[in-house]
This record gives sequence, C-alpha cells and structure tokens, in this order.
Amino acid sequence: MSAVISIQGLAKTYASGLTALKGVDLEIRRGEIFALLGPNGAGKTTLISIVCGIARATAGRILVDGHDIVRDYRITRSKIGLVPQELHTDMFETVLGTTQFSRGLFGRAPDPAHLEKLLRDLSLWEKRNDKIMTLSGGMKRRVLIAKALSHEPEILFLDEPTAGVDVELRRDMWALVRRLREGGVTIILTTHYIDEAEEMADRIGVIDKGALVVVDEKAQLMRSLGAKHLVVHLAQPMESIPSALSAWRLALGNGGRDLELTYDAREGSAGIPAFLRRLDALGIGYSDLETRETSLEEIFVSLVGARA
Repeated sequence: MSAVISIQGLAKTYASGLTALKGVDLEIRRGEIFALLGPNGAGKTTLISIVCGIARATAGRILVDGHDIVRDYRITRSKIGLVPQELHTDMFETVLGTTQFSRGLFGRAPDPAHLEKLLRDLSLWEKRNDKIMTLSGGMKRRVLIAKALSHEPEILFLDEPTAGVDVELRRDMWALVRRLREGGVTIILTTHYIDEAEEMADRIGVIDKGALVVVDEKAQLMRSLGAKHLVVHLAQPMESIPSALSAWRLALGNGGRDLELTYDAREGSAGIPAFLRRLDALGIGYSDLETRETSLEEIFVSLVGARA
C-alpha cells in the first residue's frame, strides 16, 4: 500500500529550548486508520500541527501525497482535514454558515447536498440555523468535525476527538470514521481511550518524549509484545507460591485465591498441560480456569514505563 504521508527526520525545538520531536520517521498508508498513542506532552499534537501547517518544523521533511508541505502548502493543506483538540470556532456564526465558510476557504464550490448529508450524519441538521454559542459542548465538537470534513479532504486528523464527550457522540464519531475509511479517506487519530485504538486502528504508533517508540500493525504488535495469562481459581487460598513452581512466571491475586500464569503469546499454550500436571502432583486443587491476553493498554504502559 502506498504512503499518503511521508515524514522524514522530523524535529521540533521551541524557542524555550524544549525539544518536542526528535528525528521522527513515519509513513502513513493510504486508506488506513492509524492511531498515534502517547502520554501527555509526548509530541502527538506537535506532530499533527506540523503536518497540517499550523506549526513549523525545526528540521525534516514531510510529503503529503507526494507534495512538500512547505513548498506546496496550498495543495497539501487542501488534502487535509483537522479536528483539533480544543473547542474553538466563531461562536456567533450558525452551524451551516461556519461549515459553508470552511468549505469556501479551500476553494471548493458550494455543494448544499454534501453539507446537508454531512450535518445529518453528525446529527446537526436540525441545529443548522442555531448559533454555535447556544450549543452544548458535544454539539460544538460535532461542528468541528463538520468543518474539518466540509471540503471533502483525503486525509483526516482527529486529535483527541472524543475527549470529554458523551457516549452517543463517540458512537456516532466512530461510525462516521468507518464510513470515511470505506470511502478511501485516510484517518490519523490520537486518543487517550486506548480501547478505541484497539478497536478502530489498522496500525498503531507509540510516541514518547518526542520519539517514536514503535510502529506496527495492531495484530502484530499484540502478538510480538503481548502475553497470555492463565488464571487458576484455587480451591484453597495460597499465602505464597511454592518453590516447586519457580520454573513458571506466576503471581498471586485476589487475596491468594487466584494463581496467574503468564506466558509468551508466540508460544501458544504448549506449557499449560505441564503446569497443570505439576499442580496436580503438588496436590494444589482448583475450581476453574480462565485465559486472557495482554491488552493494548498494558502494552502501551509497558513501552512508556520502560522509558521513564
């Protein structure tokens, strides 16, 4: 799959001396949903701002659909839609008016049918003549999404789009994202809701302290960095793990009532029968077994924690 965004050696140091990005290399594939994860201050918003032409890089080069974002800024900016983290728009304008204005900013001809469909998809059509200042926070967030999509961009950046919004908007947002992706739009999102990235993204990148820690297919990331867990619900609580079980990675939980075995996801469950036979040999009874896999959130915490 070809790259629609190519980032090479991107660095950003502010006048204060703060280095926000350190030699970032990244390619975003055309038509994918790419999730960029990282703690606060990791450089996510700075990276997005540079690609979208809001901030200037200290070093590096960015191509959008083969066009340099500095030399060909009009072309590249017209290909991008941005839903920013902060709620800012003309509070005295109407919903329809601000959406029409945003479309015109990019030189697109009026298209009432497109804007009507967009506002209906975002449950804004009934509010089209309302001033933005009268809307709830969730509705204002919907307006930002409508503005970003008004000029029919090929690439959509969503910077913490569902932070602090209600469940209904989150559901509508991700339904819209899926439809856009089906229509060929490339989606890049940052989110604090790692379960969203786990559900939505094709690939995931983790950024920390201005540097990319890892970029990989979601499934491959879960396989290579994840682990599996077998939870043994003991018949009798255990105060400590017997030394005879030292060959396995074990931990006690639930007040000594659960014995958790952690094993490499790449190895499958090959070692479980031997472990259970060992429990039987030691006379350790259990009432039930359950398995689970390491979540993306646990992988994220381990990657960022290792760099702390």
